[in-house]
Amino acid sequence: MTAVAEVMDYAEVVERFDPVLGLEVHVELNTKTKMFCGCANEFGGEPNTNVCPTCLGLPGALPVLNGKGVEGAIRIGLALNCEIAEWCRFARKNYFYPDMPKNFQTSQYDEPIAFNGYLDVTLDDGEVVRVEIERAHMEEDTGKSLHVGGATGRIHGAEHSLLDYNRAGVPLIEIVTKPIVGMGERAPEVARAYVTALRDLLLALDVSDVRMDQGSLRCDANVSLMPKGATEFGTRTETKNVNSFRSVERAVRYEMTRQAAVLVAGGTVTQETRHFQESDGTTSPGRTKETAEDYRYFPEPDLVPIAPSREWVEQLRGTLPEMPAARRKRIQSEWNLSAEELRDLFNSGAVELVEATVAEGAKPNDARSWWVNFLAQEANARETEIAALPITPAQVARVAALVDAGELTNKLAREVVKGVLAGEGEPDEVVEKRGLKVVSDDSALLAAVDEALAAQPDIADKIRGGKVQAAGAIVGAVMKATKGQADAKRVRELIIERVGA
Repeated sequence: MTAVAEVMDYAEVVERFDPVLGLEVHVELNTKTKMFCGCANEFGGEPNTNVCPTCLGLPGALPVLNGKGVEGAIRIGLALNCEIAEWCRFARKNYFYPDMPKNFQTSQYDEPIAFNGYLDVTLDDGEVVRVEIERAHMEEDTGKSLHVGGATGRIHGAEHSLLDYNRAGVPLIEIVTKPIVGMGERAPEVARAYVTALRDLLLALDVSDVRMDQGSLRCDANVSLMPKGATEFGTRTETKNVNSFRSVERAVRYEMTRQAAVLVAGGTVTQETRHFQESDGTTSPGRTKETAEDYRYFPEPDLVPIAPSREWVEQLRGTLPEMPAARRKRIQSEWNLSAEELRDLFNSGAVELVEATVAEGAKPNDARSWWVNFLAQEANARETEIAALPITPAQVARVAALVDAGELTNKLAREVVKGVLAGEGEPDEVVEKRGLKVVSDDSALLAAVDEALAAQPDIADKIRGGKVQAAGAIVGAVMKATKGQADAKRVRELIIERVGA
C-alpha cells in the first residue's frame, strides 16, 4: 500500500510559492503509414501485426522518412506561429525501455523543425494568456507494454509483461512550451486551457484524431515551485501521459500542493517522473528523471538532413484553415453571442453542426438553441455523441423554417424532431404522419374558443371586466382541445375579439 503524501492547502501554496509549468504534448499524426517504414498507422489491431524489420529495429533494416509526416510537422509549426527550420536533422535518443525495439528513439534534439512560437489561450473568464512554444519536433512513438497481474496495471507487482510493437514507429510530434510563469493560482487552469486549445488547433488542421483516450494526444506536465521573491526555478517533476483535460488540471494542482508540503517541511523535491492516479487525483513516483546528457544524443546516420524550401513552407502556410481563436471571434461577432453563450456553444461540441444548420438557412439563435439545448439533451439521454444523432443540419433547419412560417409551434416542432430521431422520415413527412400542423383556420379556432368560453363564463366575465391576463386560462383550454396545434397568439387575439374586451 503506497503511503499518501502530505499536501498543503492550495490557498497557502499560492500565497507562499510561485508555480512554474512546462507542458510537453505528444501528438500522433494520422498519416497512413508509420514515420520510417511502410507499416500501417492505425489504432488497435491484433498485437504485433503492423510491424516490419524497420520498426522492429532488426539488423540491416534502414529507415525511409515519411514525407506526409514532415508536412504535418510544418503545418503544426506554422499554426503555432513558429519559425520553420531551413535545415534540421534527426538524432538518436538512447535509453533502454522494453517497448523500444531499437533501444533508441529516432527523434530531434538541438535542431527541431519548428521553434520559437506561441499559442494564445482563452481562460474561462475570457482572459487571454499567451503560452510561448519552445519547439515542435518530429520523432517516432514507442510500443506499448501491458503489465499483467498486480493491482495497479503498472510494472510494480506485475506477474509478467507483454509487448505490442504496433505503435512503435508511429509519427509523433512533440510540442514543448517555454516555462510558463506568473500564473499564480490559475496555473492549473492555464494548463487545462492550453491543452484544450492545442487539441482544437490540431483538429482544425486535421493532422491527428487527438483521441486522448486512445493515446494519440498525451500530455506530460512539468511542475516546480519557487518561494515568493525567488528568481531561480525549483526542482521539477514530470507527470507523464496525462490523458484528459480535467486530469491535466488536477495533476498540476496536486503536484503544487505536494511539492509545497515537501519544501515547507524542510525536504527537497526529487527530479523524477510521476504517474497520475485518476481514481483520487494524486501522483505517485516513477523513475528518477534523466537529463539530456543521459540520453547520449548523436546525429542519426541513416537519415539525411531535412531542408524544407521556403516555397514549400509558404505553400503549406496557404493550406492552413481558420484557426480556432479566430473562428471563435468571428462566430461571436456574426451571431452576436455573449461570452457565456460562446463558451456553452463550444463546450457542447456542436459548433460544426450549428454552422452547418445556419448554412442551410436557419437563424443562428434557432440553430444554436436546437443543438445546444434540445438535441444535446437527447444525446445525453441516449448516451451518445451529439454528432451521432440520426438527424442532419438540413433537417433541423427545415424544422426551424416551419416554426418561422407559423406552421409549427415550438412544442409541435419538438415532436417533429423526435419523429425524425425515431426514423419516421423527413420533417414534413413526420408532420403529415403525426398530424402535427398548426391549426390556422380561424373558423376552427373560433369554434374551440366559443366552446371554451361557454364552459368558463366566469373567466369570460373577468376578461370583459378588463382582466385580460385571465385569457390565459381560455388559451390553455383551446390548446388542449386542439392537441397543442393551435397558434396561441392567434387564439388570444380571437378570445379578446370574441368577448369584446
